Amino acid sequence: MRSDTQNWIALAEYDLETAHHMLVTGRYLYVVFLCHLALEKMLKACVTEVTQGFPARTHDLIYLIKKSGLEIPQEMLEFIGKINTASVPTRYPEDLQHALQEYPRSVVDNYLSQAEQVIRWLKEQLSKL
Repeated sequence: MRSDTQNWIALAEYDLETAHHMLVTGRYLYVVFLCHLALEKMLKACVTEVTQGFPARTHDLIYLIKKSGLEIPQEMLEFIGKINTASVPTRYPEDLQHALQEYPRSVVDNYLSQAEQVIRWLKEQLSKL
């Protein structure tokens, strides 16, 4: 495995760990943001390994999936689409109080759990490349 691929994986794991810390401190918007960021970096690891080059500077998870060539299970793909859409409003909420109401602990727990599942799956796929 390429060293830059390994670095993307390490960065994704770091962001996921930070998401856990944000959950404990009640910073729920940052949990969603960091889950998206961790998925982005893990997908960039996949793109790097498949293309043998540096991935595009994008935050679009669907674009990165296409570039990776991976056949992602439908349930995971639906979650990725959902968190991809949530990325901008959680980064730049127009109304902070509304955003906080939209992402309570129960919702954020679910996002974190699903992000971890997808990242585990992506790591398994990387080990097969």
